[in-house]
Amino acid sequence: MRLALRPSRLFSPPGTYFVTFSTWNRRRLFQVENYARLFLKTLFHYRREGQYSLHAFVLMPDHVHLLLTPTHDVTIERALQLIKGGYSHALGALIGRKSEVWQRGFTDHRIRDAQDFAHHRNYIHQNPVVGCLVFNASEYRYCSAFPGFKLDPWPPAAKAAVLDNASIGTSGTRALPGS
Repeated sequence: MRLALRPSRLFSPPGTYFVTFSTWNRRRLFQVENYARLFLKTLFHYRREGQYSLHAFVLMPDHVHLLLTPTHDVTIERALQLIKGGYSHALGALIGRKSEVWQRGFTDHRIRDAQDFAHHRNYIHQNPVVGCLVFNASEYRYCSAFPGFKLDPWPPAAKAAVLDNASIGTSGTRALPGS
């Protein structure tokens, strides 16, 4: 019997989150250009549907970092369930079979203020440089620092919510059903 290190939560406070999730067994899945493009298509599909605002992203060979704000009544858990599940379904259709795509769960950090937002956006943009994939973040086509991606600004309402809910923090790992 496995003991939970942390009780699961049914509620995530509204706000902006820095999230990280990895491919199954850290496979370098996104070295395949078609697979990487399909992920970006999935990511932007749910953004267009209004599930979240997207502020920054990087798609590394074996993991993903996002900076996003779930909208309306969407929780961070639901937003990632859509992204991970939607991509898994689309990839299965592309390759003609189902396979494990993602490690269970994700890690998250709730953005506290503008400085925290800038720090995590910079971390995302510098990830391909630190990972020795490029010399400059704007050269990496699977990063929001690459020219041409339309991103959402950090909304003033989110800034106010962060200040109002500063005592509520979230950080840790959660499992998503079906991920």
